[in-house]
Amino acid sequence: MKKTAVLLFTVLMMLAGFVRADSAPGQWVEGEHYFRVPAPQPVDTGDKIEIRELFWYGCPHCARLQPEIDRWLANGLPDNAEFVLMPAILRKSWAPHARIFYAFRDAGLVDKVHAKFFTAIHDQKKAFPDAGSIAEFVAENGGSGSDFLKAYRSFSVDSEVRRAGELSRAYGVTGVPAVIIDGKYRTSVLSGESYEQLFDRIGFLVKKAAAERSGQKQQ
Repeated sequence: MKKTAVLLFTVLMMLAGFVRADSAPGQWVEGEHYFRVPAPQPVDTGDKIEIRELFWYGCPHCARLQPEIDRWLANGLPDNAEFVLMPAILRKSWAPHARIFYAFRDAGLVDKVHAKFFTAIHDQKKAFPDAGSIAEFVAENGGSGSDFLKAYRSFSVDSEVRRAGELSRAYGVTGVPAVIIDGKYRTSVLSGESYEQLFDRIGFLVKKAAAERSGQKQQ
């Protein structure tokens, strides 16, 4: 009986060790916690490691992540990293929201209205049937509705929307939110994990990408 109890205790301790090792921060496994992009894509951040969040304004998970992202960014990124927002286009019906974001960006409105637009859609249940209604929303939140409309109808926004669709496919993204590190690694919030674990994993991937860049320069 004693031997059985000792054996059972040993097995339980071993299992506990496996659980701790599996859930320990920083123990990120390719193919489980993050994935390689099918074909690495160029970045828009030059010498800095690009952290690109893909989102859709209609996504409730993206809406919940947004304030967490803001808090995380407020703590400061490493000097060698830069954060970029990109609206994903996984369906044709997502393209209008991509146009809205790029119009916000080109009109210099992202800081004023990006987070508030999530809130308006998901918390306040507001509907925006046309560009004019969004221009009114912009004006109500301290921006220029006319600047928004000018950007919304611009050729540059047309181009950005097309590129967002192309990159969404190239990254192999099947859902949002998703985060692409340096154009080559893809991750997201995994089932049952905290936002802190996501941010820890992003930090790990930034270091990994930086080390790979450094290795390439030395070759």
